[in-house]
Amino acid sequence: MRRNKTGRGGRNLCSGLKRRRRVSPMRTYDSLPPELRGWLAAACLPWSPASALKIWNRSGGSTDIAGALSRLDAIERSMLQKDAGIWHMKDSRTAGN
Repeated sequence: MRRNKTGRGGRNLCSGLKRRRRVSPMRTYDSLPPELRGWLAAACLPWSPASALKIWNRSGGSTDIAGALSRLDAIERSMLQKDAGIWHMKDSRTAGN
C-alpha cells in the first residue's frame, strides 16, 4: 500500500468533499424509546435500530405503543415464517441424498 503525504496509506484525505459523519451504533440504539429498546432486546431476529425506528414511527409508536409493538411482532413473525420456508426447502432437497 502506498503512503500519502500524511503517512496514511491509500486514503484520500485531501478531498474537498464533505466527510460523511459516522454515527455510533450504540448511540443510535440508546436514543430509541425505552419500549422499542426492550422489544429489540427480546426480538428473535437481529434488527437495525434504524429499521425498527422507521416501523415504530410509521405505526404511531409515540401515541400508540401497544399498536407499534404488535406491528413489529407481526413483521417479525412474517419474516420468521418466510425464513422457515426457505430452511424447509433446503432440508427437503438434502434429505434425498
